[in-house]
Amino acid sequence: MKLLFASDLHGDVSAVKELLKAFEKEGADRLVLLGDLLYHGPRNDLPSAYDPKGVIALLNENKDVILAVRGNCDTEVDQMVLELPILADYAVLPLSNGGLAYLTHGHRYNEQTPPPMTARNILIHGHTHVAGVTKCRDGQACLNPGSVSMPKGNTPPCYMVLEDRTFCIKYLKDGSEYASFEA
Repeated sequence: MKLLFASDLHGDVSAVKELLKAFEKEGADRLVLLGDLLYHGPRNDLPSAYDPKGVIALLNENKDVILAVRGNCDTEVDQMVLELPILADYAVLPLSNGGLAYLTHGHRYNEQTPPPMTARNILIHGHTHVAGVTKCRDGQACLNPGSVSMPKGNTPPCYMVLEDRTFCIKYLKDGSEYASFEA
């Protein structure tokens, strides 16, 4: 199964359209959203194509392929308009190496405060808007697909693909590789 991970959409309809094109081009089976889907939050400027209603329509059209966790900007009001579950704080994905991937937004569980993990586990989160591969406090891998709408830390708009045992962070604009990690 091929998974595409994205985070921090923040209501940017243009970025979500590009993400859905990348999803189709990649031939992924599922789109995993790591939170902050509709709103920009009080610390961010408005995205250039801010249109939460447009994003709602696009996500609802693709509800059968989306798995999502809650971001710090996601609320029960958002759940009322979205036709897919978005309020789980985290999800767990079994890996082919016998480990687990913990999927979360990153405002609660992150490199400094990871969930309880063994050496073969990894943490996948968004929240910082910075794409990359780092280490958790206890040495496990932490992967961040960045943000498709509001990247920070001099990273471009990115998403991440898991195929077989390889996680590959890719540029949203053309799907070329930004960084990768073997699980």
